[in-house]
Amino acid sequence: MTTYYIIEPGVPGELGEKTILDYSTDPPYKVVKLECLFYVLLDDDILEIHPCFIVTERLRKALEQFQGTGYRFDDVEITTDEQFAEFYPDLKLPNYYWMKIYGNPGIDDAGLTKRHDLVVSDRLLDILRRFNIQHCTIRRRPFRTT
Repeated sequence: MTTYYIIEPGVPGELGEKTILDYSTDPPYKVVKLECLFYVLLDDDILEIHPCFIVTERLRKALEQFQGTGYRFDDVEITTDEQFAEFYPDLKLPNYYWMKIYGNPGIDDAGLTKRHDLVVSDRLLDILRRFNIQHCTIRRRPFRTT
C-alpha cells in the first residue's frame, strides 16, 4: 500500500517577465517557457514558483536515477531582483531545473490536484527527505492506493 503526501515547497519569488504562458487553457495557465525571478534566498533543493516547481541539479540527478513516474525535467532561467543582488553580491546560485509534473495524484509518484497541490508518493518523499527541504510543508494525503 502506498501513502501519498502533499508537499508545499518554499517560494523564493515569482514568474519572471520571460515566462511564456499558454492562455488557451483554463487557469492555472500552462507554462511554455519558465523564468523564475528570485526575491529571497531559500537554499532548499525543491522550490515552488506557482504554478511550477524547480529542483537543484543534485536533486534532479537523484530523481532521474530513482526513475519515478509523473514528472520530467526541463530548463529554467533563474534571475534575481536588484535587492537580492545587493544582499548577496557574490552568491552563485545552484543550477536549477524545472520539474514538470504530469502524473495523476494517488497513482504516480508525482501528481497535481485540481487545486494545483503537489502530491508525492512515500517512495518519492523518501528521496526528497535526503535533501534540503527545510522550507517544505508536508501533509499526509487522505487517500491510499493498493
